[in-house]
Order: sequence, then structure tokens, then C-alpha cells
Amino acid sequence: MGVLALLWGSSFLWIKIALTGLSPVQITLTRTTLGALVLVALVYWSKQRLPRDKASWLHLGLAAFFGAALPFALFALGEQTVDSGVAGVLNSTTPLWALGIGLVLGTERQRNPARIVGLVLGFAGVLLIFAPWQQAGLASWGALACLAAAASYAVSYTYIGRMVSGRGLTPMQISSTQLVAAAGMTAVAVPIAGSQPVHLSWPPLVAVAILGVFGTGVAFVLNYRILEDEGATSATTVGYLLPVVSVSLGALFLGEALNLRIVIGMVVVLVGVALTRKQPATAFVPVAAVPVTTLK
Repeated sequence: MGVLALLWGSSFLWIKIALTGLSPVQITLTRTTLGALVLVALVYWSKQRLPRDKASWLHLGLAAFFGAALPFALFALGEQTVDSGVAGVLNSTTPLWALGIGLVLGTERQRNPARIVGLVLGFAGVLLIFAPWQQAGLASWGALACLAAAASYAVSYTYIGRMVSGRGLTPMQISSTQLVAAAGMTAVAVPIAGSQPVHLSWPPLVAVAILGVFGTGVAFVLNYRILEDEGATSATTVGYLLPVVSVSLGALFLGEALNLRIVIGMVVVLVGVALTRKQPATAFVPVAAVPVTTLK
């Protein structure tokens, strides 16, 4: 669980470093391609195979757009102006968006007062982080892009829960198919939005390789192992470690400074997320920077 938190929490650090040589779309293409190669290899090694029916690919393709292609690009776009630590904190709002979407669509049945309070409290923490009333606030396009990425993850989770679950596919099949689809979508977008000059050097190349192979591919394997050994409830603990890891790594390796307002906002967001997860049987499984899973 600690290794998984480190892999996912460090994704924002690797994105920041990769931006020194690659554009957001180029990072997204490399990341999804490397992650897909890892997962597809594991799918066939475990005697499984990718789905062959068009309906599954159609549903998973739509989920891949909101669960990988779009948010991966948005986080990279946002981190052009936002610190990696703050991006990690904003990523932790995904469960809040998931609950909010469920309440709007009427698919969320657990409407106990604690979860509603958590939802309000969580977004109050986001508002505290953004601080639009201050000149030093984070109300910028970059921060909004990171917040939109977290919301996009939630859209993907909701869609998978309604349209993909119950089709007889394993989590590994679903995730690998999504990454394959996301890589294909991003490849199509490269001539339009990703044709910027590439500045090749070791730091961005190593960063994007680690992001794709370990932060996207290997992290899924660890996530499944935790889910199988400990269950979904225990796996949710990783979600509380991610912003701590991203903030710590950003401060240690990139010299990013956090003021007291952002730290308090992070704590408020995490308390709100904790309250939204108070439900009897199941719990949301955070997927952070690599949210192409179906369990939550």
C-alpha cells in the first residue's frame, strides 16, 4: 500500500519534470501507451484477453476518454502553471465529484447526513485552496484544469458503474482496454494539439517513462493485489496518502512552497472525503493520477 501511494502520489512530480521537454498531449500519449503495453502484457500472461465485441469497446472507449485521455492531458496542462503538490491535492476531490454526480443522477442511495456534510465540507476546502478573493489565490486556468480532471475521473467511474459493470469483464481487462483506447484517442489528437517541438533530454524522458510504466502500469497491478488481499475498504486508505506524498515530493525535489491556507484547505478536503465515504458495505477506491479502474 505504501509503494502504491508513492507511485500514484509521485505522478504529479513526474508530470512536472516531463513538461520540461514534452507538451501535455505528448506526455499523455507516452503515458497511456506505456501503461497499455504493461497491462496488455499482463492480461495475456494471466490467460485473459481483450474484449472482442463492439459494445464493450464502445463503452470502454467513452470511459477511457473521461478516465484517462482527458484527465491525463488536463493535469499536464494544469501543471504548466500549478505546483505539483497542489495538483495532487486537487486530485483528491474525485470522490466528492463522484458523490455529487451520483446525487444529481439519483444513482447514489446512501444519502446519510454525514456524507452530505462531507460533500459540502470538501468543496469548502477546495474554495479555501482557490481563494478567489485573494490576489495570491489559485483561481487560475491551470488550477481549474486540475479540478476538471478530478471531475472527469468521477464521470468515468459513474459511467463504468452504470454501463460496464456486469458485462463479465475482469478489472484487468477493463483497465487495459481503456488504456489502449486512450492511447489511440491521444494519438489522433497529437497532430492537432501535440505537435509542439520536443526538447529531448534525460530528465523529461526518464520522468515520462516512470510515469507510464510504474505510475500507470505497475500501479494497477499493486492496486488489484490490495483489492484482492485486503478488500476495497482497506484500499481506500491509499487515497489519504496521495496528497501528502505529492506535496512532500514537490517541496523536497522541486522547492515548491505551500502556505498555511493551502495546507488547511487540504486537510478540510480530506476530512470531507472521509465523511463522504461513510457507507455501510462498500467504499470508493481512489485511483488518483491513474484512475482507469472500476472498483470504488
